[in-house]
Amino acid sequence: MAHVARIDENGIVREIHVLNNSDLPNNGEFSPEVEEAANDFQHSLGLMGYWKLTSYNNNFRVRYAGIGFIYDEQRDAFIPPQPFDSWILDEETLLWEAPIPYPEDGKNYLWNEENASWVETSN
Repeated sequence: MAHVARIDENGIVREIHVLNNSDLPNNGEFSPEVEEAANDFQHSLGLMGYWKLTSYNNNFRVRYAGIGFIYDEQRDAFIPPQPFDSWILDEETLLWEAPIPYPEDGKNYLWNEENASWVETSN
């Protein structure tokens, strides 16, 4: 199965569809030609928009797309939404990290954006 994500004009993933490999050239293996064919196939069904292949096994574009993720064209990657304004994107993993590392004392914490700190929870 091939998976495609519809990207809006702001680069946000709005939906994900599954396509049969038999509906695509080269049995759906990732390539620019297959992606073009996937777009054409979606359009033939009346599903307009800009569709990008995404890998359920994270074989390309860093990770599988999720609704609300951003497709970064320069990095050719799907990036999850930024959880808090203060969090910073790690350029190697393309994941968001708190400006202060999560405490490693075995307790549970939640991020408090107002105080830019981890707050211990009772769980």
